[in-house]
Amino acid sequence: MKLENTIAQMKKGVLELCILAILEKKDAYPSDIIEKLKEADLLVVEGTLYPLLTRLKNFGLLDYYWQESTSGPPRKYYQITSTGLSTMEELKTSWNQFITSVNQTIQTNINHE
Repeated sequence: MKLENTIAQMKKGVLELCILAILEKKDAYPSDIIEKLKEADLLVVEGTLYPLLTRLKNFGLLDYYWQESTSGPPRKYYQITSTGLSTMEELKTSWNQFITSVNQTIQTNINHE
C-alpha cells in the first residue's frame, strides 16, 4: 500500500466541498481556486480541477461568466449557484459527521490498545 495514494484519495474526496466553499466567498478564476487549495495544502493541478468544475457546473452547482482581462483573452470566472449553496451546506453537515465518526473510531481504537 502506498501511503501517498491513500492520502491523495482522501484529499480528492473533499475537493468538491472545498471548491464550493471557496466560491461561496467570491467568484474565482480557476488559477485563483488552485491557489486557495494550495494555501490549504490541498495541492491540485489543472487536470484535476477542470473536470471537477465541469461536473459541478453540469449538476447546477456552479455557473460561469466571461470577464475581459487586461493581460490577455477573456477569463472564465466561476460562481456558486443557489443550488450549490444548499448542496454545500449539506456536504458540510455530512463532512462534520464523518470527521466525528472517524475521530471516534480512531480514539476508540487507541484507548483499547
